[in-house]
Amino acid sequence: MIYWELFLAFFIPGILGYGGGPASIPLIEYEVVARYKWMSVEQFSEVLALGNALPGPIATKMAGYIGYEVAGIFGAIVGVFATVAPSLILMIALLGLLYKFKESPKVKRMTALVRPTIAILLGALTYRFLESSYLGAGVWHTAFLIVVSFLLLEKWKVHPAFVIIGGLGYGAVFLS
Repeated sequence: MIYWELFLAFFIPGILGYGGGPASIPLIEYEVVARYKWMSVEQFSEVLALGNALPGPIATKMAGYIGYEVAGIFGAIVGVFATVAPSLILMIALLGLLYKFKESPKVKRMTALVRPTIAILLGALTYRFLESSYLGAGVWHTAFLIVVSFLLLEKWKVHPAFVIIGGLGYGAVFLS
């Protein structure tokens, strides 16, 4: 039963997460935190931060880790397969069709209309992370990390992995 739940928890976001790994993260968060309650929001945000700091696709790294935490090595295998399977199946089935109609105005409109939905999903996830950080670390630490992270990413163009590592270091020193 747990393997089936792991499969569904990562397969469904893989199908619905149009736009890549970041688009599927709010869906994975819903499955892992709200639906199956395998992790708290704080734990999920830590997995997300660590996953972002490592090379490779975020959703598969998270699926492997969460699958391992929930059901061991076979759980990790199920989670990673469930994450990859929708893309694999859809790539095989639809790539030829989409390529054939890539200049179609309908296809272009469909892609443009999905973007606001993805933006709202990521915004809702950001709000939950901010709320969790505010409740756990307080307003000053949260505000400081927001401002410093924003400056590092947008002004000085520091790689996100280094920003995340810096945030982890800050948390280890000042919040433990």
